[in-house]
Amino acid sequence: MALLALLSCQCLHAQEPEKEEDDSIDNPVMEADGVLSTAPTDTTGDKVYYLRPINDIVIQENRLQIPFAEQNRNIRIIDQNLIRTLPVKSVNELLTYVSGIDVRQRGPWGTQADIGIDGGTFDQSLVLINGIKISDPQTGHNMMNLPIPLDAIERIEVLRGPAARLYGVNALTGAINIITKKPTNTGITAHVYAGSSFNRDTSNNKLYGGYGVQVSGSLAGDNAQHYFSLGREQASGYRYNTAFNNNKAFYQGNLDLGKASSLQLMGGFIYNDFGANGFYSAPADKESNETVQTGLAGVGATIAVNPYWTMKPRLSYRYNHDDYIFIRQKPEVYHNRHETHVIDFEFNNTFDTDLGTFGLGLEARNERINSSNLGNWERTNYGFFGEYSFNKVKNLLVNIGAYANYNSDFGWKVLPGIDMGYRIYKGLRVFANAGLGQRLPTYTDWYYKGPQNIGNDKLAPEYSYSVEGGLKYNDEKLNASVSYFSRTTDDFIDWVKDTITAPWQPVNFHKIVTQGFSLSADYRWRNENRNAPAVALITGLSYTYLQSTIKDENKGGATEQLSRYALENLRHQLCVNANLELFRMINVTLAGRYQQRVNYKDYTLLDARVAFTRKVWSVYADITNLTNVQYIEAGAVPMTGRWFTLGFKWAWWQH
Repeated sequence: MALLALLSCQCLHAQEPEKEEDDSIDNPVMEADGVLSTAPTDTTGDKVYYLRPINDIVIQENRLQIPFAEQNRNIRIIDQNLIRTLPVKSVNELLTYVSGIDVRQRGPWGTQADIGIDGGTFDQSLVLINGIKISDPQTGHNMMNLPIPLDAIERIEVLRGPAARLYGVNALTGAINIITKKPTNTGITAHVYAGSSFNRDTSNNKLYGGYGVQVSGSLAGDNAQHYFSLGREQASGYRYNTAFNNNKAFYQGNLDLGKASSLQLMGGFIYNDFGANGFYSAPADKESNETVQTGLAGVGATIAVNPYWTMKPRLSYRYNHDDYIFIRQKPEVYHNRHETHVIDFEFNNTFDTDLGTFGLGLEARNERINSSNLGNWERTNYGFFGEYSFNKVKNLLVNIGAYANYNSDFGWKVLPGIDMGYRIYKGLRVFANAGLGQRLPTYTDWYYKGPQNIGNDKLAPEYSYSVEGGLKYNDEKLNASVSYFSRTTDDFIDWVKDTITAPWQPVNFHKIVTQGFSLSADYRWRNENRNAPAVALITGLSYTYLQSTIKDENKGGATEQLSRYALENLRHQLCVNANLELFRMINVTLAGRYQQRVNYKDYTLLDARVAFTRKVWSVYADITNLTNVQYIEAGAVPMTGRWFTLGFKWAWWQH
């Protein structure tokens, strides 16, 4: 699946813009995204001392290609400049710095996490790699089991609001698209790190801690580019039975076929074994253990049929094996094995005409599961995309489209969407959008059998209608936005029960109305005076307020049943970060998050990084949760306290 996504990514880079003139730069180099680089390579192969403007980045949609500054949606970009400064080790941890994204982790370093967007559940948001869906039909709990190292990521695009007309089903509250790098240099990099909380396991008096090793290599030729990475993370955990062992491998390749056409390949595998103390049914699951193995493969092409017509066929496959043992010392008591296979084929087309740009596409997706608990099942989804982008009136951009979906279990459903924006003055624009979204029940929703959870095979899909409006400002240094949205979700799938002792069971009778306000600002500055000290600054701030209301159409008021997911959303979420770079050697980062969740205690977290870089090597020190706050993100799982990490990077690049 991921393979194919890479395909469309290459189409973006098929035509590089002309280089800009800058007398202050001795050896400018054009990066893959068309942005001028201004400094020597660092240990990741990137340029250390430049700040890429994100204004002209083209958002990686499957058909229409629209620059970030012209987008009429609430989109946040986490680019490589920001990624390299933050004290994080995984995509899960990286996303915690974006307000509106609810990352509910059950362990450090990307062990396990659920991702929600704007008050939605972890099954209502969609994660993609280069535009290819990687959702798991068994459960959204496995969606973030990703084989991609942070050093392989070019940027992450967070799109808030229903994205059915762009990506199809299960993007009910939004989508997170991970865009991987196209190598521009040939070389090898190594990254090692180790850390500890300096607390001890009371069962054996051993120190809690862990280490990570990552080796990557790239081969960048004129007509072919290849990237590969191997990684291992192992730790004794941070409390009883939270040790983990995580091994991953990743490959991507691009072959230039000439005439603005290319072939993309991608493959990855991750083996993730971890102690799951309290992860799903605390306190009874103190001794539980889980192993999740995920494989991805894909191939795609970008074919320029003529200057006005571009075809993008792609085929992908995702495999997932989930092995859960309730009591690790006694597997025979309760042992679940789930195996899913997903094959996805897409055929997208873009047509540039005098009337505007048209996008047409189709999708065929087959999902199968073989499970000791859920049984053996199969379903098929067919989708048809149609989009139109109109920009023939000065300062006005309108995009409209629809996704027609046929599911083998539920039949036809049409999900339209529209967005529009008008440039008021220079970088200031007003925007609005509206759309429908759909989420299909997972196999866990339908068929799960257990002492505390029982599935419901009568569940129907849930649907949402969302409207949003706001203002955006973009220039070379500042990107800011403010917006308000309202979303109504019908037939909301929630796990409920009548009494404390009864098992949880999903039903679809709720209507949830969620309203929200968000603002964000990202400012980047670099000293352009060659005679002054080299200084660069990256700062960011984002805030989201959410208010959700349950409406029970059967009873005419708030439900009397106990709800697991309907009212567990974040109400206030504030994220800030600041990075200062001095003398092209020293980087200092301070980042903070404040979160107040409905029915949970609020908390504030502070993280810091100090890094020193010299040519082909760098050393850094991280401290996360500086003030040692005790907090919970999911269920009854206490998260990690203060944690210290020391890391080292080294690289060799061919000149």
